[in-house]
Amino acid sequence: MSRSTPTRQRILDTALTSFGTTGVDGTSLDALARELGIRKQSILYYYPSKTELFRAVVDYAADSFIAELDAIVLDPQTEANDLGDVWAQVEGTVRVVFRLALRRPELLGMLREASRPGSDVAVQLTGRLSNHIQVAHHSLEIALKEGRVVGDDAQLLLFSLYSTIMGVATEVEVLRAMGIEPSLRSLTERRAELLRFLRAALLPAGR
Repeated sequence: MSRSTPTRQRILDTALTSFGTTGVDGTSLDALARELGIRKQSILYYYPSKTELFRAVVDYAADSFIAELDAIVLDPQTEANDLGDVWAQVEGTVRVVFRLALRRPELLGMLREASRPGSDVAVQLTGRLSNHIQVAHHSLEIALKEGRVVGDDAQLLLFSLYSTIMGVATEVEVLRAMGIEPSLRSLTERRAELLRFLRAALLPAGR
């Protein structure tokens, strides 16, 4: 990150890395200021408290995640009968998430931190992702009615898919935080195994 990058953006990027790897409790404004080479008061000029900074980073992380998903998740205005193949959307989401696990593990760590049980910003994160959640939910509802996927409850199925994909992918981020560098080969193998598992669980036999 260049020194010519605007201060607000530098703060967001540095805070995202810290929140995503050490959590909210493990992050201090003093440490962030030292890492950035600025005064703590400079952070407080843009974000009056650590809570405000955390909320800003939640939005920033969600928007970054959405930008990655936009290549494979359909536009919210798309008509129901044009929603396409559910499995293609699931497979595409897995590939996006695992690419982030390799290139931007701190982003997945931040999303996990924001959505953990008891988080004060879980509703904020869900709201930021609401358009994509609605599209995925509607697509699953149609697929369930048509018998193209297995299950009864689209909302529960969507939650299970998200939890499973993010859980397996962020395990890589946890390893890196512990100082164990995952290999591209192990990441590829983990992704392939997850896709096999999800396909077997989601699609009717023979599909």
